Amino acid sequence: MSETNALIFGLNDFTYEIEKNISSHYKNVYIFKLAKDGENSFDLSDDWDDLSNRFEIKDCVAFCVLEDMAENIFLTISLRDSFKDLTIVSLANDKESSEKLSLAGATRVLPTTQTTANVIVEMLEKPIVTEVLHDILYEKSALEIAQIKIEDHSRFDGKYPSDIEWSRDHGIIVISVVHEDMSREFIYSSKAKHHIIKSGDIFVVVGFDNDIKEFKKLIGSRCE
Repeated sequence: MSETNALIFGLNDFTYEIEKNISSHYKNVYIFKLAKDGENSFDLSDDWDDLSNRFEIKDCVAFCVLEDMAENIFLTISLRDSFKDLTIVSLANDKESSEKLSLAGATRVLPTTQTTANVIVEMLEKPIVTEVLHDILYEKSALEIAQIKIEDHSRFDGKYPSDIEWSRDHGIIVISVVHEDMSREFIYSSKAKHHIIKSGDIFVVVGFDNDIKEFKKLIGSRCE
């Protein structure tokens, strides 16, 4: 466990899943709700004196998870303006907000768009990817998320996604499967367990760039 404190700004479904899965990696996890007053509250002002008095900011990671993107962008700007060395992880719901959050000063942006589907929540719920998520949250991480379309399903010989040791065999983790009708399932869900891999399926995967490229060569093409 590190000596870093995690400060989560915002109270919604993401908040508790993030808290649950990062708690073992941080010294303490604090949740702040958007409110005018009260313990562990904040009001999007430019005054963060209480925060700086309470915490050693250089030993903190801030998670900006407000569902209103305008507020989340403003929160990111405000924190960055006040704390130049603070690591800030912000949630974005589309490409435009992702770009704005990066410009606003986010150290790392986590997308919650249709591209990664409700995958973020699902992956947060699974212990198997806790370490992966932990690494993705850091600026220098070489891990990335990609979509790979299957063009030759015969390589999988009628197997189901959950039957394959993805990490051992290919150096990647498959998070979910997107079908031709654009429906999707987390690979350990009951539906996915009964869906044989076929051409046209799209895998949402996490891995290092070289491993993703090799996997792409093996089974299909990368979807940007």
